[in-house]
Amino acid sequence: MGLVYPLPSLKPSAGAKEIKLENCLGKTVLVVGGGGREHAIVDALSRSPQVGKIYCAPGNAGIGGQAFNVPLKDTDVEGLKAFALENDVDLTVVGPEAALAAGIVDAFREAGLKIFGHTRAAAAIESSKEFAKELMESAGIPTAAYRSFSDFDQALSYVLSRPFPAVLKYDGLAAGKGVVIAQDGAEARSALADMLLDHSFGEGRVVVEDYLTGPEFSFLCFVDGERVYPMPLSQDHKRAFDGDKGPNTGGMGAYTGLPFITDRECEFACREIMCKAASAMCARGLPLSGVLYGGLMKTPQGIKVIEFNARFGDPETEVVLPLLQSDIYTLFEGIATGTPVDAPVWSDGVTLGVVLASKGYPGHYEKGYDIGGLDRVDAKVYHMGTAARDGKVFTNGGRVLMVVSGGSSLEDARRKVYEEIGKIECENLFYRNDIAHIALEEYGKNH
Repeated sequence: MGLVYPLPSLKPSAGAKEIKLENCLGKTVLVVGGGGREHAIVDALSRSPQVGKIYCAPGNAGIGGQAFNVPLKDTDVEGLKAFALENDVDLTVVGPEAALAAGIVDAFREAGLKIFGHTRAAAAIESSKEFAKELMESAGIPTAAYRSFSDFDQALSYVLSRPFPAVLKYDGLAAGKGVVIAQDGAEARSALADMLLDHSFGEGRVVVEDYLTGPEFSFLCFVDGERVYPMPLSQDHKRAFDGDKGPNTGGMGAYTGLPFITDRECEFACREIMCKAASAMCARGLPLSGVLYGGLMKTPQGIKVIEFNARFGDPETEVVLPLLQSDIYTLFEGIATGTPVDAPVWSDGVTLGVVLASKGYPGHYEKGYDIGGLDRVDAKVYHMGTAARDGKVFTNGGRVLMVVSGGSSLEDARRKVYEEIGKIECENLFYRNDIAHIALEEYGKNH
């Protein structure tokens, strides 16, 4: 994957401090979104010598240290388009899936604006699980066998006729909460009723998949039609508590440098999964023009797809982009305009990041707690859910911060991260103490 050059120094973010003077001759970029993923994108753009001014809508307290926050929702397509036109934005980069599903790319392109991201139709590879499964089946991409249903009784009957666990996926966007691994009939009945009778995520179908086993990992690629530019592999941790216990979350930490995936397996995943998916989308007249996220699993039968997403992952972006040595503006602009670019160059170091979340997350949690000590942290601090008032930073979401450090090994990176987390002061935050535990325990500390 072209991993060369030493790991860049990961300096702390500026938090809510004053923005540095922009290069007035540089490009103006608008980043859409307001979480840790967008903070990592803003941070990467700030390292580009081509970029002069960065806006972020809506942004957060940490992003406000490197960009101008704009009080617009990420799904306010007309408002964002008007802002881009009025402020001579040279390029827009879309973070959240909801903005893609709202058709922001289509609207911007119709207005003659350059934008990095997939069209609404192409984003169906994430917004419709059924579409993605049918695409994989027709293209010969390895994935779990499936059936889809709109009728509750038919779905339940099918699930009860098969072995458990059963994988139940709402066929649409559900903010990362539309997948249930039912361990028994009662759990399956409850989940199916939630999706098909109560319509908790809206009107939609349910995809029932065979249950696969093995370690999961994330493969992000820049994609421009048939051209696929792979990023370093990463693995996130979905469960809330140590030992992979507790409810699923949006991700409590992530790392790069996976010791359980060989170079040959990585090449297979790129060729037989990511490239095939890109080609299949082109064949349907739905070329991708942004990031394709492959949620993959190394099963006893080989690597298979769990899901595709149509954008940068979160929290994977926060550990992947710090490794980028190439100019990210060149990549974004090239893909936005369909212009071939050189394959990106990545550091050969590794990164590890830990999420600090509000107590109670992913259930009920309170906001507004003061966060201190950020100026003492000697690591990258990406803000996920924060707000600034009177020069102070406060919690403003479920996942609040992500502390990321690099190192020559996972053990080195993990040691640094947890040392720096100890400097953060907030009475309402919790975090996992075992990020990368499987990799370190099963494959040794020298990876």
